[in-house]
Amino acid sequence: GAKAIIAQYKDEIVSVEIAVTVELNIAETEPGIQGDRVSGARKPATLETGKVIQVPLFVNIGDRVKVDTRSGEYITRV
Repeated sequence: GAKAIIAQYKDEIVSVEIAVTVELNIAETEPGIQGDRVSGARKPATLETGKVIQVPLFVNIGDRVKVDTRSGEYITRV
């Protein structure tokens, strides 16, 4: 359901702009650690798309997270 802006010139696509952030579900990660929100420690997590990103320790399977499409980095849990 992501939206994109596609620019065309003479029936040729010349550019595609996607949203700066997307919301995706965590498909796989190690169990979360309750209460560890400020240490800055991270763990790998696989998104529903298959991409692996680094997330805070409190993020769990099934959580929905916001990801920056430019850097591929975790922004926040939503």
